[in-house]
Formats: sequence, C-alpha cells, structure tokens
Amino acid sequence: MNDEPELPPDGRPVDVYLDLLRIRMDTDDYRLLLSVVEPVLRAIEQHQLPALDFSLDEEQTDELSQEIRDEAALVIATAVTGRLDNEVIELHIDDTGPVRVVTDAATASDPVRLGEIADYIRERQHTNEELRGIAEVSDLPTDL
Repeated sequence: MNDEPELPPDGRPVDVYLDLLRIRMDTDDYRLLLSVVEPVLRAIEQHQLPALDFSLDEEQTDELSQEIRDEAALVIATAVTGRLDNEVIELHIDDTGPVRVVTDAATASDPVRLGEIADYIRERQHTNEELRGIAEVSDLPTDL
C-alpha cells in the first residue's frame, strides 16, 4: 500500500498545494500570498537560494495576517521538500519567546524532536548574540 498522495502527471506538489489554496482562500488573500511567494518560488526553481535557512522579508510581511504568513511558509516548504504534509508549529523558547517553524507532520507530533529543534534554536540564538557582540566591539554591522 502506498502512503504517498497521488499527484497528477507532471504535477509538482507545490502546484497542487497552490491550487488547493486558490480554492480555499479569499481571492484577495490568495493574490497577496502569491505576491509574497512567487519571488521565492522562482529563486528555488532557478536554484538561486543562498541557503536552506531563510525567512520572508519582514518589510514585505509586516502587513500580512498570521494566516497568510503561515500559508506562505507552507508553500515555500512544499516547494523545497516536495512534501504536502508540512505543518507550522509554534515553539516557546525561553530566551526568544514564541518561534514559528515549519516541519513535517511526524516531527510536529514528536515531543523529543520538537525539543531538539528548540535546543537548536536556543543554540543558534546564543551564537548570533555572540557574533553581534564581536561585531559591535569590532565596529562592524550588527544586523545578522
């Protein structure tokens, strides 16, 4: 028995997901979502992403509802992973407060893995703070 969802021939998972969102979302919200994700999807398609760890541009997303932000993250995750079972989860990190991350369904339901992700975020935050301190002392830009 195959647990993978059946996709139409030549159907990329991200296209299937976008079609589902187009049906489910308000037209204006869907257009707004597309304006946010299209540049990222083009970069992914052209293999021009500098790293696997990236976030949406804050200036562009300041006016977006949390629902559209989450859907944008899920669209991008679907494009990167080719999976349709991604979920947005919120982790409560002591030093940083709530952090939203995208992961697969199995990881989202595994408290041990979620703890490992939270530990990684804490470690990353600590490293960023150290680098900011070094940059500040060295009169370098501190916007990491």
